[in-house]
Amino acid sequence: MSVFASLVEHLADLLQPLFGASAAAAAIVLFTALVRLLVHPLSRAAARGQKARTALQPRIAELRRKHAKNPEQLQRAVLELHTEEKVSPLSGCLPSLCQIPAFFLLYHLFSSSSIGGRANALLSHRLLAAPLGGRWADAFGDGGLTGGAGLVYVALFAVVAGVATFSYRLTRRTTADRPVLPAGGGEAVPGVGAITRVMPFMSFFTLVTVAVVPLAAALYVVTSTTWSAVERAVLYR
Repeated sequence: MSVFASLVEHLADLLQPLFGASAAAAAIVLFTALVRLLVHPLSRAAARGQKARTALQPRIAELRRKHAKNPEQLQRAVLELHTEEKVSPLSGCLPSLCQIPAFFLLYHLFSSSSIGGRANALLSHRLLAAPLGGRWADAFGDGGLTGGAGLVYVALFAVVAGVATFSYRLTRRTTADRPVLPAGGGEAVPGVGAITRVMPFMSFFTLVTVAVVPLAAALYVVTSTTWSAVERAVLYR
């Protein structure tokens, strides 16, 4: 983790002339953008997979008619179809899963009072009036919601709410044409139905995440979800 801390500190030093005391916060945003650039090929592959799954819908509808009275056979037939066409029903989850290590690195980095036996200097950095190692609950004891730290969180919540609403509408539009089996028919691909139903609401869970994690990790989440919304709008257009 000390290597990662050094990376953030070096990025902050480079950005300090532009962002002053908020240079470490800007470094986290830049780091997030770099992670998303690395994950972008997976996002493009996920978009291609979604378009391929949409193209398979007529064939899946035919399988439903053929195996209407045998849900287990239907599941096997649909899975075989996905395998034959080299389409993964869960490929859209890969970009999010690959970002988990980066998020937890930031979380632990800004939750630790010491790194490598030395005091964690990164905890002294701030985003305007809010410490990067602080949480939303800390803002209540530092001027409340209308104090400097509180207003930083209000701004973050406003951004997250706007992005979540945009993502909700986009996800509903891109999942509207996915196969849905008739009542009693079971799921064509086990587990996918539940994921499809929950997916449009996932962006709103970001509000809870921003409220409970250190501000540095919250910045990662906000930046990443904003990137995801723009990326999906471009790739799924």
